[in-house]
Amino acid sequence: MFMRTGIFALVGATLLAGAAGVAAGSPLAASATTSNNTTGNTTATAQSFRAFGGPFRHGFNENGQNWSGYAATGSGFSSVSATWAQPAVTCDSRNDLYAPWVGIDGLGSSSVEQAGVQTDCSSGSPVNSPWYEMYPKSPVYWHDTVLAGDVITATVTRGGTNYTLRLTDQTRGWTEQITQSYRGRNASAEIILESPSAAYPDFGTVSFDNVTIDGAPLSSSDPVALDASSRAGFEDHTSAIGSDGDSFSVSYQQE
Repeated sequence: MFMRTGIFALVGATLLAGAAGVAAGSPLAASATTSNNTTGNTTATAQSFRAFGGPFRHGFNENGQNWSGYAATGSGFSSVSATWAQPAVTCDSRNDLYAPWVGIDGLGSSSVEQAGVQTDCSSGSPVNSPWYEMYPKSPVYWHDTVLAGDVITATVTRGGTNYTLRLTDQTRGWTEQITQSYRGRNASAEIILESPSAAYPDFGTVSFDNVTIDGAPLSSSDPVALDASSRAGFEDHTSAIGSDGDSFSVSYQQE
């Protein structure tokens, strides 16, 4: 969903055409925006595609192609939220690109409302960039600093056709928030690790806590667990939901 320019943009466009459904509704104008502390990080590069599917299974998890994490489906979703510690990343190549994010829509549709933190290895070293995406516009990158170990909370909340996308770095004390309007399908809610380039850096394990969908613990929505895969095999593995009902982890799989 987030983007990188260059050859990967062409790959992303091809996969988007083949994997995503047709968006319902029509875009409306942005309604309001608020922003705190817009200094720090470098401008990220960009690439976008959303893919899901495949009949394969990894343990009890569905093959999410370039997604790992949990996704709930249904109708009328109004909020999703999660907290994680931004991991220290080892870049395996300059192609590596991934992000943890939360969002509404995007599963089986081209529309999406999401926010998270991207890690891009195209410079040879990991660069973290907070961002949001509001269909049909391209991702927008905030310039706040995010370092490994920072505690991040991402939330997407809907009221009618208004979506508020909020990202907080609890460690550095900054918050970014924007509210925009769109007539989305609201047919899915996700907590995801995604790699548009289909190349994950070694992120170790990302643990998601305080995960809620529509204000209730993750387990209440009966979500499906997803494992990302490539031609080389499965790249990540999503754990079972914790006994608290609102936590899980995604672990990098060494190829």
